[in-house]
Amino acid sequence: MDPRPIRRVKPDRAAPPPSAEQRGRWPLTVPAVAQLVDEGLELPAGALVLVGENGSGKSTVMELLAVTLGLNPEGGSANVRHRTRASEPESLGLVVERSPGASRWGYFLRDETLHGLYSYLEQVGGDRAFHELSHGEAFLEVLTSRAAGKGIYLLDEPDAALSFGGSLALVSHLLALVDRGAQVVVATHSPVVAALPGATLLEVGEWGMRPAVWSELELTESWRQFLGSPRVVPAPPALTGLVSRPRAPAGCGRGPAGRGRRSARPPARRSAPRSAPRTAPP
Repeated sequence: MDPRPIRRVKPDRAAPPPSAEQRGRWPLTVPAVAQLVDEGLELPAGALVLVGENGSGKSTVMELLAVTLGLNPEGGSANVRHRTRASEPESLGLVVERSPGASRWGYFLRDETLHGLYSYLEQVGGDRAFHELSHGEAFLEVLTSRAAGKGIYLLDEPDAALSFGGSLALVSHLLALVDRGAQVVVATHSPVVAALPGATLLEVGEWGMRPAVWSELELTESWRQFLGSPRVVPAPPALTGLVSRPRAPAGCGRGPAGRGRRSARPPARRSAPRSAPRTAPP
């Protein structure tokens, strides 16, 4: 029997395909999203890691997966009613293929909306005071208390909250989840998180989503070059090369998530991640 809680997210063949007018608007102008809507996405057992430049579409893919799975797109489970301002894509005709009898529990954590989620959890659940913890401590507290067994867990840029030690703690917890039969999907800029043992890697960019190997990632090579000679800092990548998209309702502060820019392997450097763990559901 297939142990995966979610086998795949796929287009609903009974629904009409997106029109030319829809394809000319965000989010279908994002190559990774267009690929997801056209081809679907097989979710492997264990962990799936998405890597890519700012603006490549990783977060938009994560939002679309969360919406399609019925999770709160601002973070939390299907039971979380917290909502500020809708800025995420709709499910775009995608449907979920689940394994019979598999756990339907899931949780979505995205760095940019954690403040609102912490406030909601404090108000409705009598949880500990997340706002009195550091950013990294609070993140790991929510993760370890909500992600404890079988189910599917979506993490959008968890490394933004974590120090190097915190990133190792995250990897350790994700490995424990996978050992218990959970599925994990992570979008990250961290070479530490991207090196999650046994994970399937997809590189996101102007090509859409494609299989990748950790040692060959631009992310890995850029960090390797920088740590080898940290005093030689090249010019940053041209952010104007990242294609922005008009979002009807303005989002919660994330930058453009459109078409990824990439050349043959530019010596671009990324920022380092940011702190560590603690216990407590919605």
